Amino acid sequence: MDAWNAKWSELPEDAPMDRLRRRRVIGEQAMISEVRLAKGCDVPTHSHPNEQMAMLISGKMRFGIGAEGSADRREVVIGAGEVLVLPGGVPHSAYALEDSLIYDIFSPPSEKTGIDRH
Repeated sequence: MDAWNAKWSELPEDAPMDRLRRRRVIGEQAMISEVRLAKGCDVPTHSHPNEQMAMLISGKMRFGIGAEGSADRREVVIGAGEVLVLPGGVPHSAYALEDSLIYDIFSPPSEKTGIDRH
């Protein structure tokens, strides 16, 4: 693969669910997504085989980690400057407590993630 660069603002944007806009760069070993969530955006519990690192740039997000209704389900609230690491296969949800900008890194890359399945 040849090296290349781009501006986020010049990349195509999609809206795979209500109140969420996304731009992505998909490489051979990893994928990074710029995700903008409007306050109140509710990403239902899902899982995917990819490891995910969520870096919150601005706003505040609440993540549910673990299967819905299970004893090990917990909630984590993160703010700007924090990172959440989600191993592959771990069920999780997300709720935007404020308008938020997040960079998600996925490895391995895939055309579809949890938000594309809902």
